[in-house]
Amino acid sequence: MDEWLLVADRDNRIELVRASWKELTISISDVTLSDEGQYTCSLFTMPVKTSKAFLTVLGVPAKPEITGLSKPAQEGEDVTLTCTTSGSKPAADIRWFRNDKEVQGQKEVNATGRSFTVRSTIHLKVDRTDDGAAYTCVVEHIALGSLPHQVTEVLEVHYPPQVEIVRSVIVPQEGQYFKLECVSKGNPLPEPVLWTKDGGELPDVERMIVEGRDLIITTLNKTDNGTYRCEASNHLGTNRDEFTLYVYGKYFWVIITPGGQ
Repeated sequence: MDEWLLVADRDNRIELVRASWKELTISISDVTLSDEGQYTCSLFTMPVKTSKAFLTVLGVPAKPEITGLSKPAQEGEDVTLTCTTSGSKPAADIRWFRNDKEVQGQKEVNATGRSFTVRSTIHLKVDRTDDGAAYTCVVEHIALGSLPHQVTEVLEVHYPPQVEIVRSVIVPQEGQYFKLECVSKGNPLPEPVLWTKDGGELPDVERMIVEGRDLIITTLNKTDNGTYRCEASNHLGTNRDEFTLYVYGKYFWVIITPGGQ
């Protein structure tokens, strides 16, 4: 009678599932990387018949981790972001994205026993346009199929204020409502802003009202002529913008001659 030989090295994870004169089936539970190798099935006939198969075990990469963002960066600072994943076999691929645009990183692969640890690094000199930018590390591997691991970190960049004054009307006239808007940007956000006129305090607090970043003059008159300054500050610096106001009379003439003469 023909006999099969099953050698399992007393490993309880290896179980005989089916045995007949024409088939021998085993199962391996809780597969590990050490299970990879050549398996031989022998049928003890005369002569002995054998068949061999090589089992390849994929190492599933761990979810990645991004390091290098322990604190807010300052504009002009050099920042290094490193994405690390371990346990992959073969070595995983790492891709970087800034928002939706791919950026190139420097890849490093190290063997750790039977698997690999993969790192990818990007170097940045950050500016204010990087504030709020999302940097995503994507780990691709055959064991993950179409569902790669990924992790995202949002970069916070501190930078000094930028200030611009925007007026509500082009030609201000006596009796009009008039508003100057102080458009200030910075991180941390510069708030509140400081309004002055001709280097001093606002002279008429009843008609000149500060609401948030806006300076509102409820009813213009000739005494409002002068230079208005908006100043904004945070811990990185101070910036300012100026606007020179000239109030026209209720009625004024603009004379245009042929040829501009």
